[in-house]
Amino acid sequence: MAAHNNGSLIHIINRACVFFKNGSYRKRILLTSLKPVQCQRRTVSSIGDRNTNLTPHLSSNLAGWSYNELYELSVKDPETFWGSIAKERLTWNKPFDQVRDCEITSGKINWFLGGQLNVSAQCKAVITCNQGVRGGRFIDLKPTVDAAVKNCPTVQHVFVAQRTTNPTPMGKLDIPLEEAMASESAQCAPEPMGSEEMLFMLHTSGSTGKPKGIVHTQAGYLLYAALTHQYVFDYHPGDVFGCVADIGWVTGHSYVVYGPLCNGATTVLFESTPVYPDPGRYWETVQRLGINQFYGAPTAIRLLLKYEESWVKKYDRSSLKTLGSVGEPINHEAWEWFYNVVGDGRCPLVDTWWQTETGGVCIAPRPAEKGAEIVPAMAMRPFFGIQPVLMEEKGKPISGNDVSGALCIGQPWPGMARTIFGDHKRFVDAYFKPYPGHYFTGDGAYRSKEGYYQITGRMDDVINISGHRLGTAEIEDALDEHPAVPETAVIGVSHDIKGEVPFAFVVLKEDPSLNHTAVVKELRDLVATKIAKYAVPDHFLVVKRLPKTRSGKIMRRILRKVAMEQTGDLGDVSTLDDPSVVTEIIKAHAQYKSLTSQNK
Repeated sequence: MAAHNNGSLIHIINRACVFFKNGSYRKRILLTSLKPVQCQRRTVSSIGDRNTNLTPHLSSNLAGWSYNELYELSVKDPETFWGSIAKERLTWNKPFDQVRDCEITSGKINWFLGGQLNVSAQCKAVITCNQGVRGGRFIDLKPTVDAAVKNCPTVQHVFVAQRTTNPTPMGKLDIPLEEAMASESAQCAPEPMGSEEMLFMLHTSGSTGKPKGIVHTQAGYLLYAALTHQYVFDYHPGDVFGCVADIGWVTGHSYVVYGPLCNGATTVLFESTPVYPDPGRYWETVQRLGINQFYGAPTAIRLLLKYEESWVKKYDRSSLKTLGSVGEPINHEAWEWFYNVVGDGRCPLVDTWWQTETGGVCIAPRPAEKGAEIVPAMAMRPFFGIQPVLMEEKGKPISGNDVSGALCIGQPWPGMARTIFGDHKRFVDAYFKPYPGHYFTGDGAYRSKEGYYQITGRMDDVINISGHRLGTAEIEDALDEHPAVPETAVIGVSHDIKGEVPFAFVVLKEDPSLNHTAVVKELRDLVATKIAKYAVPDHFLVVKRLPKTRSGKIMRRILRKVAMEQTGDLGDVSTLDDPSVVTEIIKAHAQYKSLTSQNK
């Protein structure tokens, strides 16, 4: 939350965040601990028609316009479209004097120039808790912060909230948050910020292995988060919005905090797990809090559908109006269970596609024309201002329907990231250089015969673990730090619950004294420490060497075939420096599978 470094440190905690014009201000937060498949079945959404009418109106100038009319205006005349909405939907300390100044090839993206408003504020301080609580377990947070602060000399204060009653050691920088807040006034005027000043930075991974600090700015991100929250999920004043994503993830930023609060919504913070204390936890929360929109990840849905439906049906879910899916494409089995069991076949289910870099939902079944269909497990329609373009390998746009290609977006939109912190060249190289004049998403997509979009998966070496995008190179970098490991290769393989999981091929040094089991345990710990526990590979296969071309490039598709047990069709291996390595790896994998089966 970027802002000026002035005023009392504690003021940052109490600053109000009022950014919308909706007649009345209302903000509450509820905390609860506790080739692609083409589906013939259609869900005709006469359900939730109020959303398709696009009411309340985007702005007074656009009142009464249909989805198709609004979408056409948003891509053909973005200045008029976004300018009229921004003037009415956000409260400005100083009105903007230019709607946009963008040159997408160079990654120059500016919206609402000259304007000032307040979203949040910060200074050189860290706010943490003594512990977190998740699934009945206590997770020590303060020691992690202590270790990080040692490498951050600019941090002057660490405010420590007491989430639990367990004591935690306090250092010279540490200040009990509750005591500090009690000594400060509850009144603090919001600090006006320039529309293009940094709002927050989130690190996401890429195929190069180095995490990227994605930068979002004030006005454009806020406006886009608010509009997508309202129109994708059919939010209406008085609704209780339940996004059960981690607040530290971009989904939590956009659809737990900024979007809902900008619309004056009641928003739910969920810090538990879907199966604690039992598999009915989500639905008990829906009943207890009267949640109207429920937004969760396919990973959680795939986990829950393995349990009896009674865990869902024992709770009253009549408050639900819209269901949403986020983080990765949802498979058909999970979609059907979510729609029919959780939603009783009456709630529109929106499969949303977007990224940390996009700031908010870009493709989803809603908004749409009144009565428009929803195709199961398909994102379908672009949001206002989003112009999807499918590209062939040589960089030419693919026209027509019933086609597949690299998914790009043809023009800037207010919610998109502005840069990679400290490395704008990498920002341009990653997102704008592959297909000049377009934003490259890194995903592949299929455009159906009807013109709808279906995401087909990543086109690079980034894998999606329970909705967390993670570069395989980042895991390899962590593994390679082990002194006994000269080389590794990590690929993603499918998983029933998580979507994808890492599979690590590890080459060890030729040392007879090495204990392979002990090394693998150390590698697991290394990845958990360097990245996160979710990044730890599910499988470690120790091999003598990796399959490489004569130029030294690792042939990952062969490793993927081996890991997925699809060795009957390895494709062309003529470019390998030594094709016999493939036989070695297949044999090692067979022994690994045999050993794994015996240990079950």
